[in-house]
Amino acid sequence: MKSVALSGLIAVSLMASSLMHEAKQAGLKPIPSNKKALFKLINNPKNPITKAKVHLGEQLYFDPRLSGSEHLSCNACHHIGLYGADGLPDAIGNKWRHNIHHLNSPTVYNAVFNKRQFWDGRAKNLEAQAQGPLQTPFEMAATKTHVVQVVTSIPQYKKEFQKAYGNKKITFILVADTIASFERTLVTPAPYDKFLNGDKNALTPIQKKGLKTFIKLGCVSCHNGINLGGEMQPFGIYAKYKFANIGNFKGNKNGLVKVPTLRNILETAPYFHNGAEKTITGAIKEMGRIQLGIKVTNKQAHLIKEFFKSLTGKRPALAYPKIPASTSSTPKPPKAPLKPNIDYKL
Repeated sequence: MKSVALSGLIAVSLMASSLMHEAKQAGLKPIPSNKKALFKLINNPKNPITKAKVHLGEQLYFDPRLSGSEHLSCNACHHIGLYGADGLPDAIGNKWRHNIHHLNSPTVYNAVFNKRQFWDGRAKNLEAQAQGPLQTPFEMAATKTHVVQVVTSIPQYKKEFQKAYGNKKITFILVADTIASFERTLVTPAPYDKFLNGDKNALTPIQKKGLKTFIKLGCVSCHNGINLGGEMQPFGIYAKYKFANIGNFKGNKNGLVKVPTLRNILETAPYFHNGAEKTITGAIKEMGRIQLGIKVTNKQAHLIKEFFKSLTGKRPALAYPKIPASTSSTPKPPKAPLKPNIDYKL
């Protein structure tokens, strides 16, 4: 009996090893378990991560005074407590306006692993991305001048910028870079990563079946790499997206759309660029239809959903930061909306 049990364990171990190899061959990569290796991945040599920058960036991320109305912060649409998203079909911005393109707020968690930022991929990194929402009229609706005036009017912020950057002049770009430094640390390693890093028992048997199904059906053709997404791909290859009439977003000039990360996917509904699909099984089946040209069965969708559970990661321990108080010279909320920057391309 012992030999039979041992043979069974060996068989299970070999199957797990085979699946690990198959996943890596398909282009799937884990978040490194080694801290130095991870830091190398998330760090931007042109904007090196430091504790001082991250601490300051966290305060700025949560500070609503940076917005034109002084009511909205980055956290309003990319809510840290909601796995970096907002749970809404399309983002709500300045004056409670819906996103004019009916675009859903992507999660900020693990965004550092994306090859491009924004649904149309117009930003190459988080530093460039952080500049956008601050200035967009239907999002935070601020001007570069307003952002700098808020920060430089508060002695504590000036002190912290000096600690982070020395005597470097505080500019709008420097503020955005600092927010990006904080966002770069928002990484959520999951059981899936433990599995690909060698822990054969990190996934349940049904999650392993789901991963195998995910690979076999071809989902990895778009959802690959560390983030299981984050690159630009055509959308609607075999059929037209059934909710294509909601919003006017058609991708970039080449019709390409950023592939959303699947990390924490069960916590960031609704789905797709316009947030029109409410359920994950619906999203899985729609992807099969329009991207792979196949009909995904209920069983296959269920197995993939079970695999997705292994992608729900451990979030960094964060507390709402202590944001420094305004002074008499801090800009007051305007009676009318600020005129947006005409040099910012939507």
